[in-house]
Amino acid sequence: MPVLPPPNFRSPFWQFNAHLQTIFPSLFRKIKFHYQQRERLELPDGDFVDLDWHRISPTNKKLAIITHGLEGDSHRHYVLGMAKLFTQNGYDALGWNCRSCSGEMNRLLRFYHHGDAGDLKLIIDHSIQKYGYEEIILIGFSMGGSLSLRAVAEYPEEVPPQVKKVIAFSVPCDLLSSVKILSRPTNKIYNTRFLRKLGKKIKAKEKLFPGQISYEGYEKIRHFVDFDNRYTAPLHGFSDAHDFYGRASVKPFLKNIRVPSLIVQAMNDTFLSPECFCYNEAETSEYLFLETPNNGGHCGFQLPGNEYSWAELRALDFALTQF
Repeated sequence: MPVLPPPNFRSPFWQFNAHLQTIFPSLFRKIKFHYQQRERLELPDGDFVDLDWHRISPTNKKLAIITHGLEGDSHRHYVLGMAKLFTQNGYDALGWNCRSCSGEMNRLLRFYHHGDAGDLKLIIDHSIQKYGYEEIILIGFSMGGSLSLRAVAEYPEEVPPQVKKVIAFSVPCDLLSSVKILSRPTNKIYNTRFLRKLGKKIKAKEKLFPGQISYEGYEKIRHFVDFDNRYTAPLHGFSDAHDFYGRASVKPFLKNIRVPSLIVQAMNDTFLSPECFCYNEAETSEYLFLETPNNGGHCGFQLPGNEYSWAELRALDFALTQF
């Protein structure tokens, strides 16, 4: 599909740069919304993920599955805002938590990562088989956007017909280039925060699996490539960080998509490199749309004086569009 023209969206005037557009909603945006039920889904490998549900009716057949970003969870403002808007417009909402992200450490030595959409695929199948959903919209932010796209792009012939749309915001489609961007001094605040949160989980894992994983020397890790070389790659079957970045990036799979899919990348997103703006992939695909607002930061997209973000309103509009 042709790349869509930049939308008529502007962040609040006082969020005058990408960092404010990213950080302010993350710290201060509050959403009045509560899930009704938490369900623990047992996984075939002996681990689990926790699913947070809000159902508008026991007989409703429409569902939005919302996937958070790296070290996020189902209670992040962008997940709650999306869930609230969709439940007000005829959809049940499922905000799920990646392994180790629900407030309880997962059972296995491994965690989760950008390139593993297996758990999301199991959740999709679970939603169809147990609850009978007939229309499913996948929505993801950052890493969650990567997982949502991979869920329909890795094996397109296996995607259930109930999955009707995919909507992804602020997606690091090319991981290596995004890791390089995050290592810049201007992004130190984000890099440090991610590594600090991940370090707490490594310390917890060391207590659960003594001798198999170690926190010792963690303070020397300054960048993602160091973390991924030491932990992500060996824990998840990659030879090193660069092998992980190459195989876990969603960009090479986008050409396989056969479900109408929207990727939204803010032009001022400080997490994303030029390689993450997949113009060629969108221009040559019948199903992939790319939209590039001039601002919005990373997973920000806040609107002045509006309960909902522009991202949430845009996602609902795309979900309701007939193709």
